[in-house]
Amino acid sequence: MTVTTIDSATASRAPDRNFKYWVIAPAIFLLLLVGLFPLVYSLIISFQHLTMTEADTSFVGLKNYAHLFVDTRLWESLLHTVIITVIALPLELVFGMAMAQLFLERMPGRQIFVSLLMLPVVISPIVAGATWRLLLDNRYGPINQIIGWFAGHPMTLLWNVNPNLVYPAIIFCEIWQWTPFMFLILLAALSNVDKSLTEAAEIDGAGYWRVFFKIVLPSIWPVMAIALLIRGLDLVRIFDIIWSLTAGGPGTMTETISIYTYVQGFSQFETSYTAAIAFLVIALLTVIVTWAIRRMGLAK
Repeated sequence: MTVTTIDSATASRAPDRNFKYWVIAPAIFLLLLVGLFPLVYSLIISFQHLTMTEADTSFVGLKNYAHLFVDTRLWESLLHTVIITVIALPLELVFGMAMAQLFLERMPGRQIFVSLLMLPVVISPIVAGATWRLLLDNRYGPINQIIGWFAGHPMTLLWNVNPNLVYPAIIFCEIWQWTPFMFLILLAALSNVDKSLTEAAEIDGAGYWRVFFKIVLPSIWPVMAIALLIRGLDLVRIFDIIWSLTAGGPGTMTETISIYTYVQGFSQFETSYTAAIAFLVIALLTVIVTWAIRRMGLAK
């Protein structure tokens, strides 16, 4: 009788095996509420016909998605996004690598220079774009004045209006702000390369480029691939800098997919169609990121 009483008391004090799930349940619920609910709600809206003037919640099927394939402006904005990404991303990588190689060795004031180089990254992109808009101003901006000094006569360069100059202005501003990000990541990766391998290769007579491509690059490739992936995704959703510089102009020449989505949702108030665009972008990015991860050898 005594043994039975002790066993019952021990069992009553034993911890509940499901207690750990009850503890994390509120956090999981909150994450699902914040992250999953807007996604599901947007998916439902994409099958309706909600606009500023018409709150039609009836099911319209794939009408919005079918309109995506005949929307020329949408595909042009995707093309503009690809152009900026394809040009800016390799340049940021090359400049970031060059800067990392420069600061790899010990030098006086190294920490101060690295800190100063990181300042553009901490600036808000909308502020950076507005600042460069002032710098590139035709009448009061110092850029045109400096170019005029070298040319020997005043220069009238309409950076925000001229179709031949808007893309260089956007790409230059983007590179100026985000190259330090690539520089910092690559500097950290290069600092961890095994120097005994590079020194042994140099003793064996290997040149700089051979050591770089055969030893250094394979060693830092996983980190560099992650940096490329992060910056690539950032460039695909680029909005702030272009909105500050050109607002997608002249016309729609520099309108990216993010700007086009913003215009559809908050200027023309095509709510359901905007949701359909968002899911198109999500589908495209999912395919591209999956392919990139497998191609880069990050998925093992």
